[in-house]
Amino acid sequence: MRLEGKTAIVTGGASGFGAGIVRKFLTEGARVMIADINGEAAKAMAAECGPESIAKTVDVSEEASVNAMAQTALEEFGKVDILINNAGVTHLPTPLEDVSEEDFDRVFSVNMKSVFLTAKALVPHMKDRRSGAILNVASTAGVSPRPNLNWYNASKGWMITATRTMAVELAPHGVRVNAINPVAGETPLLKSFMGEDTPEVRAKFLSTIPLGRFSQPEDMGNAACFLCSDEASMITGVAMEVDGGRCI
Repeated sequence: MRLEGKTAIVTGGASGFGAGIVRKFLTEGARVMIADINGEAAKAMAAECGPESIAKTVDVSEEASVNAMAQTALEEFGKVDILINNAGVTHLPTPLEDVSEEDFDRVFSVNMKSVFLTAKALVPHMKDRRSGAILNVASTAGVSPRPNLNWYNASKGWMITATRTMAVELAPHGVRVNAINPVAGETPLLKSFMGEDTPEVRAKFLSTIPLGRFSQPEDMGNAACFLCSDEASMITGVAMEVDGGRCI
C-alpha cells in the first residue's frame, strides 16, 4: 500500500502502459482518474477496476479539455497528488522528409503540448500544497533514436528535457518530476513502431533488447509506482530506462 491516501491522474490510462500504471496504483492504495480520449474504454476500465477509479474523457492536446479533466479530479478527489503524462502517439516509420505536416502536428500536440497544458492546469495546485509528483512517460527513442521515427524520437527527447527543467524549477516548491523511458512493448502502438507486426519483424526488434522481451504494462506500473511513492522522495529529474538494456 505504498500509495495509500494518494490520488492520481493517468492520461491515456485506458490501454497499454497507462492501464498497467492504473492497475498498479489501485493495488497500492491510490484513487485514480483514468483519463483517455476513448471515453468508453475509460468507463469500461473504471467499471472493471472498482470504486477507487473514475473515468474522464480528455483530449490532452486541447486546453479546455485538460482544464476540465483537472477540475473534475479536484472535485472528486479534493486534491491531486500524482500526475502521469502517459498519453502519446507516433507516426508510422517514414523517412523524416516524408512525414506529413498533419502527422507532425499530431505528435507535437499529444506528446509535447500536453505536458505544457497539464502543467498549467495542475502545477499551481501542487505548488499551493507544496507537494506532488509528476511522471512523464517518455521513451528510449528519446535516448537512442531509431531511423524513420525522427519526429517521434524528437518529441520524446523534448519530454526528457522538459522533465529535467520542470524538476529543477519545481523542486523548491516540494514537487518532484521524473520520467520513464520504456522500450517498445505489448501495447496498441507496437505495430505502429515496427511498421508491420510479423514474427520476422518482432524477432529483429527483440534482438536489440538484451533481456530478450518486450516491455509489459506491468513493468511500467512497477517503475511508476516507485518513482511516485514516498520511497523516491529524494529522486527528481531522473529519466529512468525501463528497457531491458536497450540503451546500453
